[in-house]
Amino acid sequence: VQLQASGGGLVETGGSLRLSCVVSGFTWDDIAIGWFRQVPGKEREGVACINNKDGKIYYSDSVKGRFAISRDDAWNTVSLQMNDLKPEDTAVYYCVAETDYGGTDPRRYWGQGTQVTVSS
Repeated sequence: VQLQASGGGLVETGGSLRLSCVVSGFTWDDIAIGWFRQVPGKEREGVACINNKDGKIYYSDSVKGRFAISRDDAWNTVSLQMNDLKPEDTAVYYCVAETDYGGTDPRRYWGQGTQVTVSS
């Protein structure tokens, strides 16, 4: 089981970044996969998620309309396009896969974090 994230960096306010996560070791169609972010001293926040079983997508209110999650089934990759970035988007972003999403025994698997910094 492996989740390999990439694409973080430093960008100015209003800029864009794209995060990608290559997933291996799962049955691709059976997982939900998405992104969390965390700022030191604050609770971890779920940002966006896609359920590969039914294609349903979730966004947090803080990113709705600015971020877009997508998947590439051929490469078992999920991406997060982040537009109109704001300083409050600065955080470490984690790729997360969940098995049995919405079921009785969900389990989360975390990739390594990637830093996103938005300068004001």
